Amino acid sequence: MSSILITNATIINEGRQIAGNVLIQNELIVNIFPQGIPSNVKAEQVINATGKYLIPGVIDDQVHFREPGLTHKGDIYSESKAAIAGGITSYMEMPNTIPQTTTQVLLEEKYLRASEVSLANYSFYMGATNDNLGELLKTDPARVCGIKIFMGASTGNMLVDNTKTLKTIFSRSPVLIAVHCEDESVIRNNLESAKARFGDDIPVYLHSVIRNEDACYRSTSLAIELAEKYGTRLHILHLSTARELDLLKSGNSPANKKITTEVCVHHLLFDNRDYFTHGNLIKWNPSIKSARDKEALLQGLIDGRIDVVATDHAPHTLSEKQNTYFKAPSGGPLVQHSLVAMLEFCKKGKLLPEEVVSKMCHAPADIFRIDRRGYIREGYFADLVIVDPDSRWTVSQENLLYKCQWSPFTGMSFSSRVTHTFVNGNLVYEQGIFHEQYRGRRLSFMQ
Repeated sequence: MSSILITNATIINEGRQIAGNVLIQNELIVNIFPQGIPSNVKAEQVINATGKYLIPGVIDDQVHFREPGLTHKGDIYSESKAAIAGGITSYMEMPNTIPQTTTQVLLEEKYLRASEVSLANYSFYMGATNDNLGELLKTDPARVCGIKIFMGASTGNMLVDNTKTLKTIFSRSPVLIAVHCEDESVIRNNLESAKARFGDDIPVYLHSVIRNEDACYRSTSLAIELAEKYGTRLHILHLSTARELDLLKSGNSPANKKITTEVCVHHLLFDNRDYFTHGNLIKWNPSIKSARDKEALLQGLIDGRIDVVATDHAPHTLSEKQNTYFKAPSGGPLVQHSLVAMLEFCKKGKLLPEEVVSKMCHAPADIFRIDRRGYIREGYFADLVIVDPDSRWTVSQENLLYKCQWSPFTGMSFSSRVTHTFVNGNLVYEQGIFHEQYRGRRLSFMQ
């Protein structure tokens, strides 16, 4: 029986910090010792975590790892490896690959591929279209994280804009529905106005004008209206505006909400002034908007209107991003840096480490009802991360792990560093070294 003992850690879990020790045997956390280690406890490996945080593994509910069909940008192996280095032990990946994941056969092919190459635990969304209801209804709620609906511009035919179809999916979905909310008609009208003024030479700073507050608000309002009408489990992805927060209520635990929300790291760190220095590197959908929106999103995170922090990790090659506005795709890589970026808010006194853990670990586990993950509890899977909160480092080309080999954070320094990542009790990442023989597991969900 393999065993690892983590000693002298500052355990950050369930809203508090305690000094303690954790014993892992095989895949599970078997003992948590807050007062000291009994003399009869032995382990094959002992890791001294003095001065370091021990937190549950981060669960990222929104990534695009680009496999199949777009593997020149990233793939399940390369991006899960970057995620592990960033403290992410489980991820949920999106369906807009080539081919799009809109049938159960294609969905299971992705699961099979992940079982072969993913260093982290994984789940995959089933993608909705205007005409695949039969496939959606076959989705197994115990084995699939949810259905993804693009209620805005997307890849190919994955824009679901038929009102009748939306009503049917919301009323009959067997699983949680995750939505990308932007109104296509608003975006189209704004784009035509920009083209009339600038032709094909639209400056990237207008991205937040083209994909504006109104586009997000209209679509998010519709999603909430449908969810409330049909009692749907709805998860609203990547909120980007202050106005959308007016639609949300604070106070309830994510586990007790039917409508939950997410904000992404880039919408908390950047605003529309940064287009002038970062250009297309921070071109995302939904767009990065004003400083007022950025500050409101942080406040929404604090007061509970926003439940989850995720990445929307979506790599493209640097040459693709260096194109003109029309040709440069939206999205960027983030999984290697999301946790340390959020911990910077703690250094600035804007968040507590307990709040970061709540939003990145506990809340995704609760919302998606993931089996025995997201917390440091006896009997739970030992998905754990050790973080040195006082180890400053700078993002550089040399330490990037993304296949695309760029980051909007290049040149930025972080105060914290992930030193160890455990997946199902296996030490997969240790001080920059990967133990790559291990493969993550398919997530399962409680009903």
